[in-house]
Amino acid sequence: MTTPAHHVQGLDNDEVPADWPAISAGEIAWLQQHFVELQGDCRLLWHSPRPFSAAALVQGPHGRFFIKRHHHSVRSAAVLSEEHRFIAHLAAQGLPVVQVIADQNGATALEHGVWTFEVHAEGIGQDLYRDVPSWTPPASVEQAWQAGRMLALLHTAAEGFHAAQRATHLLVARDDLIRAEDPIAALTAQLPDRPGLAAYLADTPWRAELQRAILPWHMGLATRLAAEPRLWGHNDWHVSNLLWQTGSGVTTVSSVLDFGLASPTSALYDLATAIERNAIAWLQLDRGAQAVRGDIALALLVGYRDARALSSDQVQLLADLLPVVHLDFALSEVEYFHAITRSRANADVAYRAFLLGHADWFRTPAGQGLLATLRGAA
Repeated sequence: MTTPAHHVQGLDNDEVPADWPAISAGEIAWLQQHFVELQGDCRLLWHSPRPFSAAALVQGPHGRFFIKRHHHSVRSAAVLSEEHRFIAHLAAQGLPVVQVIADQNGATALEHGVWTFEVHAEGIGQDLYRDVPSWTPPASVEQAWQAGRMLALLHTAAEGFHAAQRATHLLVARDDLIRAEDPIAALTAQLPDRPGLAAYLADTPWRAELQRAILPWHMGLATRLAAEPRLWGHNDWHVSNLLWQTGSGVTTVSSVLDFGLASPTSALYDLATAIERNAIAWLQLDRGAQAVRGDIALALLVGYRDARALSSDQVQLLADLLPVVHLDFALSEVEYFHAITRSRANADVAYRAFLLGHADWFRTPAGQGLLATLRGAA
């Protein structure tokens, strides 16, 4: 499953051998039989360093296209189509999303052997963060403001989209446990349907660890979140998932990318995730207070409120949601690493450093300072 010639970003911001082989010329030739846009002389321009799937940019006679390939255990065609329908809805509402290309039969997700493929048109704008590691804050407060405003526009566009919860937990940012009155009981109820996660947790004192690290933050959240309507969100709102237009001294968002984590959560969940992704340099926490960008968090919030109103109570809830917003997704990463790529080491990082570690970080002076900054903005 691993190819030594292709490396991706590891969990410690290092370069590691890819779990999934790079997209090959043979696979592109197979796709050319199904997509008119890819027919002709196609050449590979770039392989993505992101780790959870294989992706490549190709140049053909009809333009440049982004090909993404998933293992079928992570994304079937049916599951992938869930996010494609959301993208199509946003496009119809005028949001600048990247077009998903349909094949000659109208399908946007194709299965071939153990793989599931999707093809996207090249987005409009500059990929300013293509080579920047994940968890890296934006280059400027102005870009954070623009990102916050675009997220608000996405939420307004999403209000007319109604679809069931995603058919998978794997690498999807859901908020089921956060909305539950008792997250431990809710997770216990899920485990029979999530054998990979159950196998990992079987030899881990997870109930006691969640009781210590998560439940104090969670107290009262379920009742308050009940007033927040379900809304499909992007759920991975980082500046590296945006393309940018520069000119006249202003940098604005020109395209929105990568809806792989999208699901029905809430506007506050999506905004809290955006703050978590952009305002904290998680891979540089040894820098102390310098790893926290309160100005970025505020810019995201102010930009968001420029296009979509938030009450004072909602901003308080946003701050209280932040220490546990990662709960469901962190467990999905544990499940992915343990059951799909069979890496106990990576599953341990997802459980210890991500699930428990992020919640614990908000108890530090730096974490408390960020929460105070947000509460002050209410």
